[in-house]
Amino acid sequence: MPPRAIRDATAEPRWVQWTLVGFALAFMTLFLFIPLATVFVEAFRKGIAVYLASITEPDALSAIRLTLIAAGISVPLNLAFGIAAAWAIAKFEFRGRNVLLTLIDLPFSVSPVIAGLIYVLVFGLQGWFGEWLRDHDLKIIFAVPGIVLATVFVTFPFVARELIPLMQAQGIEQEEAARVLGAGGWQMFRRVTLPNVRWALLYGVILCNARAMGEFGAVSVVSGHIRGQTNTMPLHIEIAYNEYQFAAAFAVASLLAGLALVTLAAKYVVEQRVRREMRDSLQQGDQPE
Repeated sequence: MPPRAIRDATAEPRWVQWTLVGFALAFMTLFLFIPLATVFVEAFRKGIAVYLASITEPDALSAIRLTLIAAGISVPLNLAFGIAAAWAIAKFEFRGRNVLLTLIDLPFSVSPVIAGLIYVLVFGLQGWFGEWLRDHDLKIIFAVPGIVLATVFVTFPFVARELIPLMQAQGIEQEEAARVLGAGGWQMFRRVTLPNVRWALLYGVILCNARAMGEFGAVSVVSGHIRGQTNTMPLHIEIAYNEYQFAAAFAVASLLAGLALVTLAAKYVVEQRVRREMRDSLQQGDQPE
């Protein structure tokens, strides 16, 4: 079919196009742009001095520090797990492969609150290991380890889910060629597999980090809401807002909103780089030898 016929078959009247674009912009303005702008307006409503005081007071600094700790631990763990799981699922055939693939999607189908309750039932004082943990003076629930565990659970699919489809599409031909040439397992992964998925890997890490810093449900269940100790940034925002400390709540919320904007910017840069590399590879493939 000629290209013009294809364009005519898929083209819509101009008024339909503008209607769809207008509807999309109106929807985004109502549910995205206005709420986002409101966060920053409310954060700076009482001036920069109040804003700085709100994000530098001890409880806020503790919440920021704990959020960074949880993300700093969970993201590398999920990075290692995501690479290992994607490599195993995409490059090897083994019994239980589909089960592993299904389990990776589990946090997407289970409410974060339920995930938090599971950790309470397992590691809480009345849980399966509660007595043993108490006897050995170990505390997981209502402490930093529980927050890290909950964060790891809700974020572990992101890296793996970005890598698996790409690795499956790439196949195993390049790895087999590297093996024939004498490359070992680690050398094959470092020089063949990893360079081919580096941008998808970075994309997954960006999403994983954003979710780790913004997680509320699972962390809320296992944290205990102890001021200055187990409150992350989302929990600090909730407490400040419920206590009518609106300036403090919106000030910390603006930090999370800023993180979201930085995440979107990084995501856009990665997507553009991937598109550019795909376009360059297609152009090189079309060139005559």
